[in-house]
Amino acid sequence: MSKMANILGLRIHQRLPVLASVYPCSASYNATCAIGSIHSLSKALKKWTSGGAKAPRRLILGLGVSFWTQYMNMAGSVGGNSFIASARQKGAVEEILKNVEWPEQFPFKEEDFQRYDESPDTLFYEAPRLVTHIDDPAIAALTKYYSKVFPPSNTPGISILDMCSSWVSHFPSGYKQDRIVGLGMNVEELKRNPVLTEYAVQDLNLNPKLPFEDNSFDVITNVVSVDYLTKPLDVFKEMGRILKPGGLAIMSFSNRCFWTKAISIWTSTGDADHALIVGSYFHFAGGFEPPQAVDISPNPGRSDPMYIVYSRKVSTA
Repeated sequence: MSKMANILGLRIHQRLPVLASVYPCSASYNATCAIGSIHSLSKALKKWTSGGAKAPRRLILGLGVSFWTQYMNMAGSVGGNSFIASARQKGAVEEILKNVEWPEQFPFKEEDFQRYDESPDTLFYEAPRLVTHIDDPAIAALTKYYSKVFPPSNTPGISILDMCSSWVSHFPSGYKQDRIVGLGMNVEELKRNPVLTEYAVQDLNLNPKLPFEDNSFDVITNVVSVDYLTKPLDVFKEMGRILKPGGLAIMSFSNRCFWTKAISIWTSTGDADHALIVGSYFHFAGGFEPPQAVDISPNPGRSDPMYIVYSRKVSTA
């Protein structure tokens, strides 16, 4: 039985096959995968905490205790029974990073970044997957967002890094810069990406050190892949190193993922929580302006949701 299965309390006698499809990566979906929903957990937590009892660690599914406390406190302030319930309210994702009282230290533990499938990622991504992981409306919303925040096409001296890249980057049609680098896991996918001027293959979960010089990039993008990072603070510190002062980092995500490869803190929480988690990476990595969240979901309830958490490297005098 895998360590992750032990954390979840699952009775599994045979390893599940690695899935080649993207599934909804939300608490409600994962309940059907024996992971359980946060809503149910919050009820159980209240049951455990009533009468002075403490909830067992695995009940929280690896969610940082200090953040869980903050979640429950925030739930009370908005009149809901749980933070996850309040997160379904319109605008919750965009509000979650406003006036955050961050704990003094990074609140997550090593087990929060464990995954059900801990086999080498190089094996998982060995075969190219020439598919998109979000639907067309979500892609269009992301491309539209890029068109608003990217430097104009063919601006002299602009360099962009598409981190965790693949065969498509969802940049605006015809967008060009002198240097657009793709950093990903599959060389065949990267070769087919028409927007890239160069590429590199690297497993950031094995080696989070980015192979670029300091102050190299104006923009870093990451599309629906931040949930797979097992060493996110290391990666975000590296992002801060290679960004130019004032450079922009854009982390986009939906509620879809390869759930066997996503970290446990992600699969056990909801959309607004995900924004808070990504925001914490920026905050605790240091050197970034306060992160902000944007909900660019094109057709709520009818197509894949799409969210952005972004920040800029602090400018130097």
